[in-house]
Amino acid sequence: MTSVDVAGIPVDTRHYIGGERIASASTFTNTSPIDSSFLGEIARGGAVEVDLAVEAARRAFPIWAATPPAERAATLIRIADLVDENIEALANVETMDNGALLRSHLRGVMPRVAHNFRFFADWLVNHLGHPDFETRGHVNHVSWDPSGVAGLITPWNAPLMLSTWKIAPALAAGDTVVLKPAEWTPLTASLFADLTKRAGLPDGAFNVVQGIGREAGAALVAHPGLSRISFTGSVPTAKTIARAAADNLTPCSFELGGKSPFIVLADADLELAASLAVEQYDNAGQVCLSGTRILVHESIEAEFTEAFRRKAGELRQGDPRDPETDIGPQVHATHFDRVKGFVDRARAEGADIAMGGRPNAELGGLYFQPTLVHDPAPGSEIVTAEIFGPVLTMQTFATDEQALDLANGTEFGLAAVVVSGDRQHAESISSRLVAGTIWVNCFFVRDLRAPFGGSRKSGVGREGGTWSFDFYADVKNTVVAPHGWKE
Repeated sequence: MTSVDVAGIPVDTRHYIGGERIASASTFTNTSPIDSSFLGEIARGGAVEVDLAVEAARRAFPIWAATPPAERAATLIRIADLVDENIEALANVETMDNGALLRSHLRGVMPRVAHNFRFFADWLVNHLGHPDFETRGHVNHVSWDPSGVAGLITPWNAPLMLSTWKIAPALAAGDTVVLKPAEWTPLTASLFADLTKRAGLPDGAFNVVQGIGREAGAALVAHPGLSRISFTGSVPTAKTIARAAADNLTPCSFELGGKSPFIVLADADLELAASLAVEQYDNAGQVCLSGTRILVHESIEAEFTEAFRRKAGELRQGDPRDPETDIGPQVHATHFDRVKGFVDRARAEGADIAMGGRPNAELGGLYFQPTLVHDPAPGSEIVTAEIFGPVLTMQTFATDEQALDLANGTEFGLAAVVVSGDRQHAESISSRLVAGTIWVNCFFVRDLRAPFGGSRKSGVGREGGTWSFDFYADVKNTVVAPHGWKE
């Protein structure tokens, strides 16, 4: 089988290497989290396919790297235009593959895919670079040279959008790319490969190797032909990648997990706080940035809890293709069992499951109820481990110092949310939080001009704007003397 029909859209299930479709001797099965329906058999790559893809990318590198920045940017814009033309197809396939809301894919996620390419095309041409500066009369000129082949390994919670956070800046920098998408959600990467071909990207500049992480992913990150590795996923997997990359001294960028605090100060607007807190269930809780640890001042706990329960009770769980649905399923049976296991263990340890806490009996399948665990034991698993599901915890604090101790008392440092009615109070708290991104009286506002990444075990490096080019390119400084020139 070389192609499957998903929501009426044909999707090639083979790898995309060197501008051609290549099958493997074996396959793996892909099913939809919506109803466990069969979606297709996907080519199962390994070391052989990774070698082919890296070699294709290496052959294409001199051509793409030598392409003038304005022409590279024009190609990226053509890719963005084709994404815009195919938003409905991409959105429908993505929803079938990962179970996220179709309305979100149509309105925000897939348009963001196109934006990623337009942004980095614009940044390459109009914003990359620093003014030359002098040192004792000598001129320093900073430039960003293409570095080679970038190996990208991307997650399943927003498969295409998160992949293009990496693909777009890598291609803009003049690198060529080998992408290994998540095995649970492989389909839109294949559709996207077809769009790059139509946009005129040179064969081999972008390649997709489908497969299992321990096979294709392991072969990719250990490959000596890579110049860069970028990974979004879990801390344990990042450690494995770092060990493999160390043998080749391949630079790595990691965007890893989170256990972010959501701090509600005593001076907060409670309706705003409750609304923002309920947003943490977005994408069925499968968002690394979510503020899953609600920390609320003890003086407003009762009022906040009442508002939160009321707003959470308005959420509708169901088929993500229904525009009225607010929460869909977990992405895969393995992940569903993992989420359920965290809650079951917390219940067995005596935790107060104040809301939800079980599979949705009416829907069955992979649908887990939005859950709130009240006042969990300090240091317990439910309050320290990343669950990556619709599970929030709630704790109280009496002082700012106690709030900060709770907020920063984790091995992670990806994001944080602060809700306050007093600007100075909010600034005092946010300035002392350990996190790469902090939202004050808002959530999920993201601008590619800003640095994105985590502190502590939430990541290594930053993405966005020039920070992305700093990673994917070889940054060069050329120092020119004022003398020695022949007239």
